[in-house]
Amino acid sequence: MKTKYIFITGGVLSSLGKGLAAASIGALLESRGLKVTFQKLDPYINVDPGTMNPFQHGEVYVTDDGAETDLDLGHYERYTKVKMGQRHNYTSGRIYHSVIEKERKGDYLGGTVQVIPHVTDEIKQAILQLEGEADIAIIEIGGTVGDIEGLPFLEAIRQLRGDLGRENTLFIHVTYVPYIKVAGEVKTKPTQHSVKELRSIGIQPDILLCRTEKPLSKDIKAKIALFCDVDEDRVITAKDVSCIYEVPLLFNKEGLDEQIVECLNIWTRSPVLRDWEELMDKIRQPQYEVHIAMVGKYVNLKESYKSLNEALFHGGVANSAKVIIDFVNSEEVRGEKLKERLSKADGILVPGGFGSRGIPGKIEAIQFARENNIPFFGICLGMQLAVIEFARNVAGLKLADSTEFSSTTKDPVIYLMKEWYDYRTGKKQIRDETTAKGGTMRLGAYPCKIKKGTKAYEAYGCEEIYERHRHRYEFNNDYKELFEEKGMCFSGLSPNGELVEIIELPKHPWFLGCQFHPEFKSRPLNPHPLFVSFIHAALSYRTKKSSN
Repeated sequence: MKTKYIFITGGVLSSLGKGLAAASIGALLESRGLKVTFQKLDPYINVDPGTMNPFQHGEVYVTDDGAETDLDLGHYERYTKVKMGQRHNYTSGRIYHSVIEKERKGDYLGGTVQVIPHVTDEIKQAILQLEGEADIAIIEIGGTVGDIEGLPFLEAIRQLRGDLGRENTLFIHVTYVPYIKVAGEVKTKPTQHSVKELRSIGIQPDILLCRTEKPLSKDIKAKIALFCDVDEDRVITAKDVSCIYEVPLLFNKEGLDEQIVECLNIWTRSPVLRDWEELMDKIRQPQYEVHIAMVGKYVNLKESYKSLNEALFHGGVANSAKVIIDFVNSEEVRGEKLKERLSKADGILVPGGFGSRGIPGKIEAIQFARENNIPFFGICLGMQLAVIEFARNVAGLKLADSTEFSSTTKDPVIYLMKEWYDYRTGKKQIRDETTAKGGTMRLGAYPCKIKKGTKAYEAYGCEEIYERHRHRYEFNNDYKELFEEKGMCFSGLSPNGELVEIIELPKHPWFLGCQFHPEFKSRPLNPHPLFVSFIHAALSYRTKKSSN
């Protein structure tokens, strides 16, 4: 079957949940037996989100092929069986960069390079790469209708309807219907104006997803349909929910998937949503409760650790437990105040990150977890700091550090490895402090051999895994023998033994650090084994603590 395209736009305001809507639509179409794929088009000028502060745009999501992408690609992978990659996320920066390179090479034969047709053609070319990859390609346009930087993307998808035909393209517009408490009613005017803005560009939405606190009555739907020139059955209530994994079921109840296949003239089986229904049953009726302290520096914006929060949630569901996360700011909470917060936790997690801010607080948290036998999980930078804490307080290297924080440290237990074998490219990589920052990163999925008889092996149940990375600094193998003598186990290594991937403390109930980001591969219907194991250990600690 020729690929058909669904274009998702947003209006009124940002953060309406276009990414979740796109992911949920993908889940519904998969449940009908269709193969789906996704693409996120972001209007900002950065070439990719890799160098952006998480406060600006949330977490950077990493794919198997090493793309640093928008966090919405995480939603797509969590809700469906799809694997994202480089061609599934484009920014204005990436599009314009390609256009300018072509102009410099003379590809435009000396002509004047313009937004139309050159930029819009480049966008269309990026979208049409997905042809043949799936039955349905779901394309999410970032930003809000009316943003000046988003206009080339909207013009490109307007043109694609003419190029591909009405039965092969579908426009879904996510909008907002506010509830005014004083008046006691919902208001449709913002939706009307948003659709008017979209229509002025030449795009008539086929389906409206209306974000709202209250269910939309038949009369309100009829009013929106009339003023926005949309069939009443295609005005969909996207009501706020307590759990994001309820959204596919809510959309199905509203008949969204039925309207989509009708618009696109596709015959499918009825949706099979048993897995999602069983998941929601587990979520609604947890048997236990567990408290996890997440010690980081971006804790004031939960989107900074989006995949991590979801992975902890998945690990809780697998253990029939409600996970309550206490976000601890490692820059502000130190000393006795930190110990007081951590003593209430059943498990302590230190996530990834870059830079020296908040490092001492994170190291204090790791020491507290190690000395008090509280389950500890260190991810990426969290693992590196666990190495530094162990070096200083167990191995006797009082000034041990990472060269990321101290270029003159006498004991660089974490450092920038000058040469290493890259399993993704099959070539030896050479890097130093002068290499461009993107060039020093280990990005994407790499193999790891797991040692039998360890917590890691117990969790995974196999000897080789592939996990996604996003970091520059590595464990310094010069200190490996000393650390093993002092009680650290290197339970996961690259196949050639060159790169340390997982560390453990066998004498501790559950103390594990990994150089990779396991949260990127966790799914609600297939939780990541390390998070399942960590939450299980935290539950055991909680039970033991309450019985004393």
